[in-house]
Amino acid sequence: MINIDDTITAISTPPGQGGIGVIRISGPDSWKIGRQVFVPGNGKEPQDRYMTYGHIVDRDSAAADGEEGSQQKPKVIDEVMCVFLKGPRTYTTEDMVEIDCHGGTVPLRRTLELILRAGARPADRGEFTKRAFLGGRIDLSQAEAVMDLISAKADRTFDVAMEQLEGSESAAVGQIRDHFVDILVNLTVNIDYPDEDIEVMTYEKLEQELMDVREEIDELRDSAETGRILRDGLRVAIVGKPNVGKSSLMNAMLRESRAIVTDIPGTTRDTIEESMSIRGIPVVLTDTAGIRETTDQIEAMGIQRSRASFNQADLVIIMIDGSRELSEEDIEILGAASAPRTLILINKGDLAHVTEVSDVRQHLPETEKDGVEILCTSLAEGSGDRSAVEEAIIRRVMGPSEDGSTGSFTSDESISDGAKTGSTLGISGAPDRVLVTDARHKALLDRASQSVSDALKLVQIREPLEIIEIDVNSAYENLGEITGESATEDILDEVFKRFCLGK
Repeated sequence: MINIDDTITAISTPPGQGGIGVIRISGPDSWKIGRQVFVPGNGKEPQDRYMTYGHIVDRDSAAADGEEGSQQKPKVIDEVMCVFLKGPRTYTTEDMVEIDCHGGTVPLRRTLELILRAGARPADRGEFTKRAFLGGRIDLSQAEAVMDLISAKADRTFDVAMEQLEGSESAAVGQIRDHFVDILVNLTVNIDYPDEDIEVMTYEKLEQELMDVREEIDELRDSAETGRILRDGLRVAIVGKPNVGKSSLMNAMLRESRAIVTDIPGTTRDTIEESMSIRGIPVVLTDTAGIRETTDQIEAMGIQRSRASFNQADLVIIMIDGSRELSEEDIEILGAASAPRTLILINKGDLAHVTEVSDVRQHLPETEKDGVEILCTSLAEGSGDRSAVEEAIIRRVMGPSEDGSTGSFTSDESISDGAKTGSTLGISGAPDRVLVTDARHKALLDRASQSVSDALKLVQIREPLEIIEIDVNSAYENLGEITGESATEDILDEVFKRFCLGK
């Protein structure tokens, strides 16, 4: 088990130069160590929760450098602001000290060395948050939300992480666990005291209660795909044959010249991946090599990666050159289209169109003809079509806006009827929906749901209650691992290894 009787310290800000750098100290000797290294500018003792101006000093330097009996002043290391915090009303629930040094490598390193010399030890990864968990201030799912909050790259990702930090997922899991407690109590009473005057747990009643609680689990689990997209980003692959405008689209969406654009087919010979945000939703955009027959070994490797990106993406944007007739490569790619996972762009609308929407639609799989959205674009003419593509991506993820609008495009027939009303990739617009974003939580919900299903099978063949209770309790414990109530030390170690130092 972690030793919470010692005092830990770490730099809590990223390495490099900046305005300030923060060093944290937490543990029973925090204030003692803080007084050892910090001299208040006002000459007074530090007070709880008061930010104080002063200096970090090396007191040992006075004894080392001064002659015997002299009043040598200690060496000043840095000019800082410092706050002393009394537990339990702190991040870790322990006594803490936070020092705002100048944000350079040298002042932070020298200050940290003094703190370590004064008796603190270096903190492990995530140890400050781990102590907050062990101190009961947050549960395990809230602790994991801290890292999501730090790493959020888009507004909606940040909002979901903040909701989880405030306990939205914990409350949802806790409500399901309370339902399990009722079932387990009734099972235990009926097993241990069958002859007492108590409510009999019939198999019919038990079956209904297990079906209800499994529905609650599955509803929460089904939000995991949405949560994954919001946490890790919507994976969008731009595919098509060479010279159809894939790199132009990527540059337009990123608003910078990230990919080389020329009139020479096959310019992009490898996948190019960049992250962006569209209306607060993180997007991982991949420009792929043009798909065609080639004898060039390097280009062939790029095309192989293009096909892998097609298979792994959440959303595939298929680009067609509208100024040319459909080629065999175009038709092959269109044959793999599926709604709502595919968006088709007929590009080069600034040139005379040879290929129209109807031509593209007839080469789609029969089951997908009405559901795949098709846009006519002219990426060479400006940002209007870029906005239309962004709107289409959001629509494929979230569905049409509340007023039913689908945005403005360069062609009246750029959207099919199916695309206006079809299914989406699944981000719910419901503001009160609890989202599961962590893969560990999703796996535990899967296991809990499976345990309930196993229990239901036993109920249906009228196995003894003692046997059924084993699976019911297993589901209950799986849910407890999400919040940490039934997590082992190994699980805690694995979770907090993902944290950065100083958090």
